[in-house]
Amino acid sequence: MADSGGTDGLISAEDGRDEEAERAARDRRLAAWRGSERTLARGAAQGRIGERLARLAAAPPAGYDPDAGVDLYGDGVVEELERRVAGLLGTESAAFFPTGTMAQQIALRCWAGRTGNPLVALHPLAHLEMHERDAYRTVSGLRSVRTTDRPRLPTAEEIRDLDEPFGTLALELPLRDAGFVLPRWDELVAVVEAARERDAVVHFDGARLWESTVHFGRSLPEIAALADSVYVSFYKSLEGLSGAALAGPESLVAEAKAWRHRYGGTLFQQWPAALSALAGLDRELPRLPSYVAHARIVAGALREAFAADGVGWSRVHPEVPHTHQFQVWLPYPARTLDEAGVRLAEETRTTLFHRWHESGPPGLAVTEVTVASPALDWTADDVMTAAAAFLDRVREIAAADG
Repeated sequence: MADSGGTDGLISAEDGRDEEAERAARDRRLAAWRGSERTLARGAAQGRIGERLARLAAAPPAGYDPDAGVDLYGDGVVEELERRVAGLLGTESAAFFPTGTMAQQIALRCWAGRTGNPLVALHPLAHLEMHERDAYRTVSGLRSVRTTDRPRLPTAEEIRDLDEPFGTLALELPLRDAGFVLPRWDELVAVVEAARERDAVVHFDGARLWESTVHFGRSLPEIAALADSVYVSFYKSLEGLSGAALAGPESLVAEAKAWRHRYGGTLFQQWPAALSALAGLDRELPRLPSYVAHARIVAGALREAFAADGVGWSRVHPEVPHTHQFQVWLPYPARTLDEAGVRLAEETRTTLFHRWHESGPPGLAVTEVTVASPALDWTADDVMTAAAAFLDRVREIAAADG
């Protein structure tokens, strides 16, 4: 017993030191990012409460009436947001949800009840599989069949060849964990038609659908019209505080609102999130095409910088970004790349990359790059200069580590 107690004490002390070290590293990263004068995008983690409140007060949504009452259980400004989203997507109705995970789960549950089929066809890299803790299985008792194992959206042939009848085809547009990739418009149309041939409904996980219009060359209503239901996010690209919407036929949305109540998603007051979402629709939505265009300049400059620096292996994926987000792969440990990024920010007040992860082949690390309004004044030369400075620090750290 004495030995066991001593071991537990050592483990606890070591765990405490690890947690303290991680907190210190996180604080250092945030301080470096917040102190940067130049960055490609400012993530939510870099924000401060006072700054967000001041920004919302300084740039309220169009038509905002400060004398209007707050919402109670989703009326008022929340209903205005729902009407706005339905109008933008060209759907009959829309419902506000506190999280996209809740919106997605309820959509799939409703469709399973209507089709009588609990099987959902989806990609193994989809958000539903990767980031929702198997909610569609554990909460709603649904099952899945993989559409394809390739790091892209499925083809029409793959949908036709699935060996089980499925009730719903769920498509994430863009597919984030594969590199924010999208199919061509004709490919998407063909996939939807293939699902219809199999008597299935189609649900779009459109958390980042807002910025997909450039790649497709189609409007939001044209894209949304392909699906039976669409989920969109307000914080991923529109810089809202939180929240999502599920859009589709009026009868589906009414049923979804009933389930929203059962899931605990009809909050007493949601006006801060709704106001920030409306402000994002006013301010960020019109700018997204310019972010997508500039992301292609940034991606090209990074490729050129890596080649000029003689990096043994690197990848910007997709080479021409489909949206304003893409992946960068480099042949160094994530901790080396993280440290290089922090040093670059501390020493030059420039943030080029954020966190890196070793989620692919051994010896490679990946990061996600987002190009937003802070990046618009970066030229290709600016990107190449920052990339060269970043790689200088990578080599310094790698040499010191032996």
